[in-house]
Amino acid sequence: MSVNTSNVYGKISISDLAIAKVAANAALECYGIVDTVSRRITDTVSELRKKQSGKGVKVVTNGDRIFIDVYVVIKYGVSINAVAESLKEGIKYKVEKFTGMIVDTVNVNIIGVKL
Repeated sequence: MSVNTSNVYGKISISDLAIAKVAANAALECYGIVDTVSRRITDTVSELRKKQSGKGVKVVTNGDRIFIDVYVVIKYGVSINAVAESLKEGIKYKVEKFTGMIVDTVNVNIIGVKL
């Protein structure tokens, strides 16, 4: 799927993978986030074959609405709530700036903690 919009110059289509890459990069820039990870081991194997850099991010688009699920490992000792809220805001801001669309939901799933 993709998000579509148009302006006076023509139609713009942004793929879910492009949005996932922006969200993954925004997640890695957030303080307290160690890495983005896949939900299942089978996802990890398939990502290694495809060599995609949007790992750990699932993007679903419906019309002009964007829904993002991000799966992360956080640093030990940080406030989970503070990091999750910062991550949500960072991803929402960067994706909205990139696409010009509204991000409806960002769900943060903490898969692990690293010392």
